[in-house]
Amino acid sequence: MRGCVGATERIVRALIGVAAVLVGLQQGGTALGYVLYVVAAVAFITALVGRCPLWALLGIKTCK
Repeated sequence: MRGCVGATERIVRALIGVAAVLVGLQQGGTALGYVLYVVAAVAFITALVGRCPLWALLGIKTCK
């Protein structure tokens, strides 16, 4: 499975992860807070690994 994520997209995903964590912390123990933690985790993991399963399924490659 190859869903190549480019450098710019990896940076954007990491920034989205940071923003989701910060907003999640503001929400506290609410359902929205937990959803934002999951969003942050997915964003961080795909940024670190450089692969996105959804992009692989759709055939999208943002790396060069």
